[in-house]
Amino acid sequence: MESLSSPSSPHTKQGQPAEGGKADEVSPCYGVRARPFSPKLTEEDKTLDLTLRPKTWESYIGQEKVKKNIQIIIEAAKKRGEPIEHLLFYGGSGLGKTTISHIIAKELGTKIRVIAGPVIEKVGDLAAILTNLNEGDVLFVDECHRMNHLIEEFLYPALEDFKLNLILGKGPMARTMELKLPRFTLIGATTRLALLSAPLRNRFGATFQLNFYKKEDIEKIIQRSSNLLRIEIEPEAIKVIAQCSRFTPRVANRLLKRVRDFAQVEGKGVITKNITEKTLGFLEIDKLGLESGDRKILETIIKKFEGGPVGLQTLSAATSEEEDTILDIYEPYLMQLGFIERTPRGRTVTKVGYQHLKIPYKKSQYLI
Repeated sequence: MESLSSPSSPHTKQGQPAEGGKADEVSPCYGVRARPFSPKLTEEDKTLDLTLRPKTWESYIGQEKVKKNIQIIIEAAKKRGEPIEHLLFYGGSGLGKTTISHIIAKELGTKIRVIAGPVIEKVGDLAAILTNLNEGDVLFVDECHRMNHLIEEFLYPALEDFKLNLILGKGPMARTMELKLPRFTLIGATTRLALLSAPLRNRFGATFQLNFYKKEDIEKIIQRSSNLLRIEIEPEAIKVIAQCSRFTPRVANRLLKRVRDFAQVEGKGVITKNITEKTLGFLEIDKLGLESGDRKILETIIKKFEGGPVGLQTLSAATSEEEDTILDIYEPYLMQLGFIERTPRGRTVTKVGYQHLKIPYKKSQYLI
């Protein structure tokens, strides 16, 4: 249910064979139909994620304003000799919320306990977690917006007064018991800030948004990851991967892993621009990082709804994609590129989106 961070990380093995299973479906455009390349963390990438995860501020690239703010908070708390305030991070998947939380715990010299919000189902679960914390420990709750609202009510006094009020028994025999807790720091992470209840959100001393990374930072991350994995990579290949990374470090590292496989099987173990472009072709990823799912959403809005506007539910039904998948995975990046925009009546494809798909743009299609 919970895990402790470890100072050492497992090493990934190079030259792993490709995954087995059913043969890939043939695509008329690229030859192979690959799985969607979402920034969600899969089981196969957990070892890679732990290996490449930065352990210090110096190795954590990007998010400079957030880093500076947190460093000041930590330094001030150390001078006062007390734990730091509770922190909340929000942003898309793979932007470094978990990584930055581990670095905070390391800078404080304390242990970090990791738990997922939906796992805390009962008050007893919460009590077991909180009572096992030591003074100054960091409790990291991922996807905290998915916590049970009843659990939140018991969490409020724990965050403010470091006390846990429990009810023992039922009916006339019921009594309350107050448990004193060590002073700890709660770090919450969420991809859907709007779904977090206002009372819980107000308990955090500071809230930080992790934004998409700059292309230059992604290139530095790819170079660092290739050094850790002991892979030789050409500068041009780094630029191509960075351009297709959706401005997300996790996606960049995952693409690097896939390109490494191709380089070891079809090349000489060196990642070149040619090998990189060939790999992206097999994965159905274009030069801007759009996948088949992204293009399907754009094409559906253009061809079935004349460029929009179209509502989320209608778009979900037309593309056979879940609403949450569109909101969390596809839409943020398409909006970042300026390919779609939201209007009061729904989503519309912009002129830039038409141009990328090489579809003639008609201004009249935008009129509502």
